[in-house]
Amino acid sequence: MSVRTLTLLGSTGSIGTQAIEVIENHPDRFVVRALAAGGGDLGLLAHQAVRLQVETVAVARDGAGEELSAAIAEAAREAGRTAYRPEVRSGPDAVSEVAGNGADVVLNGITGSIGLRPTLAALAAGSTLALANKESLIVGGPIVRAAAAPDQIVPVDSEHSAIAQSLRGGRPEEVRRLVVTASGGPFRGMTREQLHDVTPQQALAHPTWDMGRVVTTNSATLVNKGLEVIEAHLLFDVPFEAIDVVVHPQSVVHSMVEFHDGSTILQASPPTMHIPIGLGLSWPDRLTDVAPACDWTQASTWEFFPLDDEAFPAVRLAAQVGQEGGTYPAVYNAANEVCVDAFHEGRLPFTGIVDTVFAVVEEHAGNPTSSSAVDLDVEQVLAADAWAREAAASRITHARRT
Repeated sequence: MSVRTLTLLGSTGSIGTQAIEVIENHPDRFVVRALAAGGGDLGLLAHQAVRLQVETVAVARDGAGEELSAAIAEAAREAGRTAYRPEVRSGPDAVSEVAGNGADVVLNGITGSIGLRPTLAALAAGSTLALANKESLIVGGPIVRAAAAPDQIVPVDSEHSAIAQSLRGGRPEEVRRLVVTASGGPFRGMTREQLHDVTPQQALAHPTWDMGRVVTTNSATLVNKGLEVIEAHLLFDVPFEAIDVVVHPQSVVHSMVEFHDGSTILQASPPTMHIPIGLGLSWPDRLTDVAPACDWTQASTWEFFPLDDEAFPAVRLAAQVGQEGGTYPAVYNAANEVCVDAFHEGRLPFTGIVDTVFAVVEEHAGNPTSSSAVDLDVEQVLAADAWAREAAASRITHARRT
């Protein structure tokens, strides 16, 4: 198998750091050409660059180029590689610039809708897009689908990777429905009344996954699962009414595909992101020994429960938003990001996150940025994103005053 060149976006985050672990365990398969990150941890980014000897390092934070260069020089000195001097780029366009560098595979591990332009840049350059940044597909919807060639996008989310693997077991016309699994998060089984007073610390105590603040909070509200339903629709072209969510606390079955003869094919592995990341980088091939498999010599129990829509209405709302299409998914995502920050800052109760998102989505129907058209452009999406952030912030401020 030939060596693949890689560009890693969001290299200092959860997905990026785990991707580097996979890459370093398979040095004969990959060469990393470029790294990009937001700029919150320049020291880590510098050490990654030195370890991987990349050609280019980019940081989205404006004016951080000199600081990053100094950090790289220091990391190179510590590693005894003082001659190492990569190209350094900084600023709001830097990440998109390296995303379009033509690497064989671009892993987009950025969190949030800011990943849209880098996603489009990677697709335009002809790279295979290993997509962990679900938000770029969700908010970009028809824009991203129109930009992508067949099979150019490979999902990295564990649920969508599981579906992609399971779909190998049948033809598209044989699929009856997709079943997306959810761990249920730290608050599984709680009522809406009980959820009102939960704390940010409790929301971040996920029982099976170790993720960043936004994704972990989204898993607690199940907004993340709502986003994944929209993503599944866009990736696999399956109607929303044929996509179900089931709660599976053990997080071993990562998702399933039900076929019209009554067969269900699922993908199972212990809860680790190394497997979907590795498969995203090497698709359609599999790497060897990426992570331990299930131990079938040990007794175990897998449980599945229906989703409690009353306590966790985010999935139902996401399906409605996805069916509306246009700018509505961007509004859902942007309002949620503002609400998550407000929750962690003590300005919004836990149940207020989805309540506020619901109100902003409803308000969007009468807003000038509202569109359900399929012929969107990036500027329309970003205008709706900006409007939703302002609308959510305004509602949060007003609620605190009253």
